[in-house]
Amino acid sequence: MKVSEKLRHALASEKPFFSFEYFPPKTEQGLANLYDRIERMARLGPVFVAVTWGAGGATAQRTLELCSACQGVFGVETVMHLTCTNMDKKMVDSALAGAKASGIQNILALRGDTPRGEEYWTACEGGFSHAVDLVRYIRSEYGDYFCIGVAGYPEGHIENPDNEKDFEYFKAKVEAGADFVVSQLAYDVEMFVQWERKCREHGIMVPIVPGVLPIQSYQSFRRLAFLTRVSVPDGLRERLEEAKTNDQAVKDLGVEHAVTMVQRLQAAGINGVHMTTLNLENSVQRVLAALEMGVGGPLSPVARQATSAGSVVTAAASAGGSTGIAEGVAQRRVWDDFPNGRWGDARSPAFGSIDTYGAMLRFDPQGARRVWGRPQQLSDISDLFVGYVEGRIPSLPWSDEPLRAETQRLITELTRINRLGYWTVASQPALDGVSSTDTTHGWGPRGGYVYQKAFVECFVPQDLFGLFLSRLQSAAPRITYYAANKQGDFMTNAFSNNSESENTSAATALTWGVFPGRAVVQPTLIDKMSFLAWRAEAFQTWREWATMFPSDSPETRFLTATADECWLVNVVDNDYKRPDAIWNMF
Repeated sequence: MKVSEKLRHALASEKPFFSFEYFPPKTEQGLANLYDRIERMARLGPVFVAVTWGAGGATAQRTLELCSACQGVFGVETVMHLTCTNMDKKMVDSALAGAKASGIQNILALRGDTPRGEEYWTACEGGFSHAVDLVRYIRSEYGDYFCIGVAGYPEGHIENPDNEKDFEYFKAKVEAGADFVVSQLAYDVEMFVQWERKCREHGIMVPIVPGVLPIQSYQSFRRLAFLTRVSVPDGLRERLEEAKTNDQAVKDLGVEHAVTMVQRLQAAGINGVHMTTLNLENSVQRVLAALEMGVGGPLSPVARQATSAGSVVTAAASAGGSTGIAEGVAQRRVWDDFPNGRWGDARSPAFGSIDTYGAMLRFDPQGARRVWGRPQQLSDISDLFVGYVEGRIPSLPWSDEPLRAETQRLITELTRINRLGYWTVASQPALDGVSSTDTTHGWGPRGGYVYQKAFVECFVPQDLFGLFLSRLQSAAPRITYYAANKQGDFMTNAFSNNSESENTSAATALTWGVFPGRAVVQPTLIDKMSFLAWRAEAFQTWREWATMFPSDSPETRFLTATADECWLVNVVDNDYKRPDAIWNMF
């Protein structure tokens, strides 16, 4: 059934309804666990679910696989996102044919991020410069087979400062053949209501569903607001600042605000919401429970326990039980309570959702050259990284934001090693029992203590790598490392069960916390699976940076050669009692 028909039925009933959005996890274990999660959430009765599409078709196979499971196995009407940027006509045709073969009739047609910016980016074959071109193409090739959705931007697209012109582009997308609209995430209800009224006044009568994302963590929301420039009401921002060191308080505030938003939308006559889950379920379930939405009625005891704030997992889990539902619920609580993006558990359905390297750069070529210069030798790269660490440069290709507060104490050493040619893309200081309410380092419930091992992740040029590797190996087992290059070569000394086989690489806890009434929580990990999942994106960012320059330029040749020859190395000092010892490795 087409989503447009389901939306019309839902709207005609004048009853509240909702849909969910997921993204393809980066690991096989994450995907398997997401299937379990979707099966549970499908019982809540979403009108549809949507699955995102990686830039340039990076997740094409996994997106289609996930869509097929949602549609065919879990029996939920499914919308497949499809972007046209950096996708040639053959790739688009393959995606649409795959969707049709899997029984998927619903496509959310998007432009996607431009990987090069306007100066050197050109439309792919078939003229797919914008989402409107993709909408027209799908209509011309498939007629009415597909139900087509498009994105709406209540505050205007971030790349277009002219809101009125942006609205004209949006209207053209709808008129090209769109059947429904899903809006960008909104946190200001009045702003969205005014935009929805404007759409109706201009003859846009297709269903419009507002995007809602319950705030999961302070850092992830801060990053979201920074990248999208979404409006955040002053009251919400102030309350987040007050709660930012208490993860549970932030989640509770996120649930509370989402509930209030939905209630205010309903009061304005907007009964449906599209909930971006980030592959997490607890906050979403709590929102729906508070609104008494969902065909499942009251939550089961297990689900109720998983969604209650601050509850303790089952007695079997607390007593050390390792099998059955107790372990599953306990692990899901950790995944949902402390989602840490690329540093989380690679088995988590949400692995990679928050702090990615972000292989699509946020600058156009002129902006990239203005901020990052025109690198043609290794010292230029070192100068760039030093400038970022010292705060003179606001971002790097691998980091959209300035250094976080906890990294400030490392500036002296980070500056030193970047000058030496070890280009740092991630780091954290060692902590030994810092209060969970500490304004810089604290996290988790109040009354607890948090611990960290020092680690540094950096790119290392080939001429430094050999001696650096020898130093790391000589410092084992205190020092563990993971290293990989663009070609896929991999090295580590982090082995499990006293084995020296890379196939038995162990997971290393980087951060853990001890809190009243809870087992020890380990939200931040590094292992072979998670490291390799991010290696490809880390080196892809070099390629994206190179495309900021003409293909035959010395800058492109230099950046391409540097990426081909350097290594990505993650170094962990397991002795958190010696906070400065890790710097002796450089």
